[in-house]
Amino acid sequence: MKLISCIIVFIFTCNAAIAQVKLPALINDSMILQRDEPIKIWGWASPGEEVEIKFAGKKYKAVAGKDKKWLVTISPMKAGGPFTMEIHASNHLIIRDIMLGDVWICGGQSNMEIPMARVKEKYPDEIANANNSFIRHINIAPQYDFHAPKEDVIAGRWQTANASTVAQFSALGYFFAKELYQLYQVPIGLVKTSYGGSPVEAWLSDDALKEFPVHAAMKDRFKNDLLIDSIQRTDKKITDQWYSSIWHQDKGMQEQPRWYDTAYVASDWSSMMIPGYWDDQLPQKTNGVLWFRKEIDIPPDFAGKPSFIRLGTIVDRDSVYINGKFIGTTGYQYPPRRYDIAVGTLRPGKNVITIKVINSNGRGGFTLDKPYYISSGNVILDLKGSWQYKIAAVSAPLPSTTNILLTPGGLFNGVIAPITNYAIKGFIWYQGETNTGRPFEYEKLFTSMINDWRSKWKQGPLPFLYVQLANFNEPQLHPSESDWAALREAQRRTLKLSNTAMAVAIDLGEWNDLHPLNKKDVAKRLALAAQRLAYGNKKVLISGPTYQSMKIEKSRIVLSFTCTGSGLVARDNKALRHFAIAGADKKFVWAQAAIKNNTVVVWNENIKNPLYVRYAWADNPEGANLSNKEGLPASPFSTEK
Repeated sequence: MKLISCIIVFIFTCNAAIAQVKLPALINDSMILQRDEPIKIWGWASPGEEVEIKFAGKKYKAVAGKDKKWLVTISPMKAGGPFTMEIHASNHLIIRDIMLGDVWICGGQSNMEIPMARVKEKYPDEIANANNSFIRHINIAPQYDFHAPKEDVIAGRWQTANASTVAQFSALGYFFAKELYQLYQVPIGLVKTSYGGSPVEAWLSDDALKEFPVHAAMKDRFKNDLLIDSIQRTDKKITDQWYSSIWHQDKGMQEQPRWYDTAYVASDWSSMMIPGYWDDQLPQKTNGVLWFRKEIDIPPDFAGKPSFIRLGTIVDRDSVYINGKFIGTTGYQYPPRRYDIAVGTLRPGKNVITIKVINSNGRGGFTLDKPYYISSGNVILDLKGSWQYKIAAVSAPLPSTTNILLTPGGLFNGVIAPITNYAIKGFIWYQGETNTGRPFEYEKLFTSMINDWRSKWKQGPLPFLYVQLANFNEPQLHPSESDWAALREAQRRTLKLSNTAMAVAIDLGEWNDLHPLNKKDVAKRLALAAQRLAYGNKKVLISGPTYQSMKIEKSRIVLSFTCTGSGLVARDNKALRHFAIAGADKKFVWAQAAIKNNTVVVWNENIKNPLYVRYAWADNPEGANLSNKEGLPASPFSTEK
């Protein structure tokens, strides 16, 4: 009898588990649903199972099909809430604290992905004072599929913005939402779908990839799961072997006492200037492990208090010790190094800072023009200058590996396809850095992606607002070719699509950082575009001057622009800069430029028959100063066809 009872319980449990209604990861407590649009709620259940939804005083029913899928459509509703949704089937689900407002997809790569925690030193008050339950955020984790679209995403929970949660919000997304909420007092939902390093082709569906045979073939190649497994196992083996070799070679960790130990005597170390890259200061290029050491004097009133150390950014990995105590570590080059120092670690008088740096590729070292100091309260001790160093291990560069997530189509199937039922207001997008090596295909790829996403959401030409690449790398003294400029041009040309807008950011970047911290001003420019395209404010000026056309008048070229606002100006009230001109040979030289009747006249006395003009055509067009009187900078451009 006990055996029969167990079997009955087992069968009942299995049947109940099979019959359980399941919801997609995006649909959970505190979600924001799109106002004024039909709302789709969907999920999975046993074939033929009836599902009833109670929401806002109404009932909706659906029956799961043979594929176990069910879907109900809720009539459009005005902004408001909070609401509770009940779902009845073989089980009973309750979703609480639902708001009706505007939902924005936050797509792209790392500059969209960067959280508020990464910019906390630039915006400490924004984090400390965050307290708006009407701004909400959900993060969708990256995953791929090369066979077919995934049925569901991997996601966290919807979070309301407060001091304890906002650190994990997309910084750009949060500032964008904050601008919109202040304007319209409507709940704003942010769905972060970005992934660092992703190229645009990773976000294309199978339908869109048909236009791009090379990328489609790459995707088809990765339909072979055995191939993926082989690549991942081989890459792991290569990486593990490289780091294992480094570890066993590293004299700083193998010798006794270890090089960070207070008992260690650094009598034979050489000197190097920090910040700087060791390829610029060593006799030959070196990958591997270098240790750095500096003695500093700490004043009596400094010790015994909370303090922290700032070490700019470091290429690639670092581990930091003070007086023999481990302080912190970072595993890759981009995050700012900010480590708290426990009370009692520093002492009055002599203190020793030791940094182990592992460099796997390229130029290792300490990024220039970044902060390097120890701070306690208002007291700052500068750490720039001469440091001791010693090479602990030398290695060939770490061989390149394959990030499967970056393969064409994979991220679309894993991240985007499963959420296209979810009604939205529009898209914001910050991406392109990964495509700068292939800028001339970007316009077609990006245009295809925008059209593709709009078609999959089936809500018409949804507003698509994107950020043009910011300034990056060292400024050039002479006109030159630039893949970054070429990609910005592709982004500008994508404006031919209806209901698109571009936020220019060539004045908001950092020459030494792929991830500039100023996300607030970028967000404000995106919000200007949203006011017009998403909220119907036809009076708002959404961008700076955008090249429209040119005409040749003898030895001069006259340029016309849209979005001139109250008129064209030089932002610093000086002569216009960063215009270049060329004849038929396309050998560009710097040009003089002047504003005349809301156009720009460009010339060079040595170019008698000019045909082409470029503006701000550089990785980092530092000093480019064409603007409208509203203060919005002009987009870089070329008049070449």
